[in-house]
Amino acid sequence: MKKIGIVDTTFARYDMAASAIDELYAYGTGFVVERYTVPGIKDIPVACKILFEDYQCDLVMAFGMPGPMPVDKMSAQIASTGIMEVQLQEKMHIIEVFVHEDEAKNDAELAWLCDRRAREHALNAYNLLFDRDKLTRNAGMGLRQGFEDKGPAMDGGSGSHKH
Repeated sequence: MKKIGIVDTTFARYDMAASAIDELYAYGTGFVVERYTVPGIKDIPVACKILFEDYQCDLVMAFGMPGPMPVDKMSAQIASTGIMEVQLQEKMHIIEVFVHEDEAKNDAELAWLCDRRAREHALNAYNLLFDRDKLTRNAGMGLRQGFEDKGPAMDGGSGSHKH
């Protein structure tokens, strides 16, 4: 049985973890979820480390919602760097799922974006654990989590480059 860790914050204005957990259980089986909620975005890296070391998680999803101010952007970058460090130390994936509050035009769009990005990244997390070939089949397809996909730069997305 695999274990998926979920880290989220009380600072976020939407419960992205709940969306991800709902999507995970609707999509597949063979795992349990361990949720760890922290106050803010800079608390996420240590929570990820705790989930790997103390709870033996196989993968962690890290949810955060940086605000629109410059200090929020700086905090997000610091948290992201910490998340990368934990990934390298543990040799385990952390799917960083940040939705910046200023990505959306209004609260309704923000809620929609949070839910959609969380659900789409939940599928990525599941596939990293159980079906990595599915991710490989989508390589180069310009997939985005949240807003609309961009699509491949070349017709067919075959990955071959014409010179």
